[in-house]
Amino acid sequence: MSRHTWVRTCAFLWGAVVFMPVGLNYAGAIFLIIAMLAGGQLPERLGRLRTHPLRWPIAAFLLWTLAVLAFGPRYPGTPVELGHGLRIATTMVLPILLSEEEAAWGLRGFFAGALLSLAVMLLTCAFGLPDLPLWHNLTTMKGNKSINDALLFALLGASAATWALALPRTTPKRLAWLAAAFAATLGCAVIVTLALPSRTSLIALFVAVLGACVHQWRLRLRALAVSLCVVMIAAGGLISQAPSAQEKFKLGVQEIEAAQAGAVSEGSWVVRFYMYRETSRMMIERPWAGWGVGSWTSEWHRRAPSLLHDYNMPHNDFLWMGSQTGVPGLLALALVFATGLGMAWRRADLAGRLAFVAMLVLLVATSVNSANRDAAIGLSLPWIVFLCLRRAHGASPALAGDRPAGDPVRP
Repeated sequence: MSRHTWVRTCAFLWGAVVFMPVGLNYAGAIFLIIAMLAGGQLPERLGRLRTHPLRWPIAAFLLWTLAVLAFGPRYPGTPVELGHGLRIATTMVLPILLSEEEAAWGLRGFFAGALLSLAVMLLTCAFGLPDLPLWHNLTTMKGNKSINDALLFALLGASAATWALALPRTTPKRLAWLAAAFAATLGCAVIVTLALPSRTSLIALFVAVLGACVHQWRLRLRALAVSLCVVMIAAGGLISQAPSAQEKFKLGVQEIEAAQAGAVSEGSWVVRFYMYRETSRMMIERPWAGWGVGSWTSEWHRRAPSLLHDYNMPHNDFLWMGSQTGVPGLLALALVFATGLGMAWRRADLAGRLAFVAMLVLLVATSVNSANRDAAIGLSLPWIVFLCLRRAHGASPALAGDRPAGDPVRP
């Protein structure tokens, strides 16, 4: 294998293992870094980073974390939290360093991994495959790795709908592609509703599809209104046909009401209620530099009900940054998202729309889960999202099915 193919091969392999255990994702990241260092072209890669709009937001995120580390207190969790901060910045930077072709290979790996994961799920349902660690979280809803897999399927479903909406409906062949794309969206919605039931993923899927409609028809209000109504009706129809999804949302509301009344349990939304309340108080008490890198777990143990001590992250990365590094740290992470969404919004073609959809999925996951801080999600979903953003920043021709900005589309 020649050196110029090392990087794209490693990008493909990392993309292919995003549904698999977190150790394989660490391996994918390490192999990609080694391939970049060994394959040459470092000046060209660094040149891409120096001109990329995300360079300053990522630098602000990293430098403020290091400044708080240098001048703030130390905790038992400081080395671990510093490692997560460095990993987050690295995962954001690596896609920027790739060429357009290498980023495309990373996304091809993601699609291959998704097809393989879907095959495993179907074979398990049909024939009962052995419960191996390699695919345990695909067939059993357990922990953040299963939530990561559900989020990736939500991203796939939203991307399929986005691509379908961009297709000109003029020939039977294109109508067939349209039907296939919407079938893929429906299939992904069923997965995150029944096979890997996740409220976060279901919300992310519909927010992303709504975002795709807004991105595509922002200048045609009538078409936008119709498309939003269609999406909302489809969402309501899907949930109405899935009693388990209805029960999960009803349970969430009941858990919040119980937590507001003072009840303590390990219910998902009860835990989040106390996490968000106490973490917000941490940030309010020390708004400028926070409590220090690695402080959250120690402060949580001091403040939380004893039943809820066994958590090491607040399931909201913005609050996590705000509590440990103050409001500037929160704003630095928020600036990364604002810049990424702005880049995708300004590019009015399909590449920009797909990146916009991907950023919305990551934003939802970051707001109600630890989509960056927890490596089970943070080495998979952000990697794919920033690959989409890398493609949107490139100067490649319009993707298949795209049309020039302003070309009329009927919803």
